[in-house]
Amino acid sequence: MILSIKNIFDRSKWYFSASLVLIALLLILLLTFGKIKSFVLLNSFHSDFLDWFFIVFTNVGDGIFAILLALIALLVYRNKTPGLAIIYSFLVSGILAQLMKRIVEAPRPGLIFQDTDYTKFVEGVKLAFYHSFPSGHTATAFAIVTVIATLMRSRKWQLQLLILATLVGFSRIYLGQHFLEDTIAGAGIGILSGVVAIYLANNYPWLNKFLKRKWENPISNPDQDHQFI
Repeated sequence: MILSIKNIFDRSKWYFSASLVLIALLLILLLTFGKIKSFVLLNSFHSDFLDWFFIVFTNVGDGIFAILLALIALLVYRNKTPGLAIIYSFLVSGILAQLMKRIVEAPRPGLIFQDTDYTKFVEGVKLAFYHSFPSGHTATAFAIVTVIATLMRSRKWQLQLLILATLVGFSRIYLGQHFLEDTIAGAGIGILSGVVAIYLANNYPWLNKFLKRKWENPISNPDQDHQFI
């Protein structure tokens, strides 16, 4: 049975609807205040605890975290489709984000504020100056969360996952690495990549022969072999 894109959206209507509302609200904020003022607004409050928290938490959007999560899924669960979907989501979001970075060549906040008296940067964090748009960490976080949220039937879990991904995006602004527009684009790329990854992992399990284990669905239904959901 082939899993369609519509099946994926139907599976997690609440998650995708909430994500759309979130992106719409962030776009309104960006259009209202603009690139620079929205960054200053979101970057205005700092504390020692938040500095520590976001320095650590931003790594949820790192490629190493994505690979470790995928390996855990592949090793723990007999059904390999979710693990492969996480890998695919990381690869697709990473490729799209890096291509756009090279095409757009946007400066980061560290470069924009370099010759100003702006001081709201976190001590000890090395600032990058180039390839700001889009945020790769945000793209990876939303890609992974989209895959996991599709497995969850609970709206409560889907909301918590969306909050986690949003916090990764905010961490990039808090740490002075990206503007709001970068994280919005990263979120969009991540959600799209997650959907594509689920579709590919479910319908084209190319790595099955390397895993040498039969693909099984957690739902005990012989008519749904190779299904992600």
